[in-house]
Amino acid sequence: MKKAISTQNAPGAIGPYSQAIEANGFIYLSGQLPIDPTTGAFPEGGIKEQTRQSLLNAQAILKEAGADLSNVVKTTVLLADIADFGAMNEVYAEFFSAPYPGRSAFAVRDLPKGALVEIEMIAAK
Repeated sequence: MKKAISTQNAPGAIGPYSQAIEANGFIYLSGQLPIDPTTGAFPEGGIKEQTRQSLLNAQAILKEAGADLSNVVKTTVLLADIADFGAMNEVYAEFFSAPYPGRSAFAVRDLPKGALVEIEMIAAK
C-alpha cells in the first residue's frame, strides 16, 4: 500500500508526481528544487542558498510524513555544475549528522527552471 505525502510548506508538484510517497516503512521524496514555497521563486544568491532551500523543502515533506532528516538513508544530489560540489557539501553538512545517509552526487546538463541543485531522498520510518 502506498500513501501520497503532501504539504503546503514545500513547493507543490509541477507534474504528474507526488512530493513524496510512503510505502512499506519508507518515504520516497521526489527531487526538491530550491523553490521557496511562500514566494514560488529561487532564493537570492547561489548554490549555497539553493542547497539550503532544497533541504528545507525536504525537511517540510519529511515532517508531514512524521519523520525528519535523521530518518534519511539515501540522498541523490543533482548539480548543474560539478564545480559547485564543495559549496553544496558545506551546506549539506549543516543538515545531517552521523551516521550520514548514503549519497550520490551527479552533474547534469540542465535542471528544471534553471536550478543549480535538486535533491531527492529515501527515508526509513
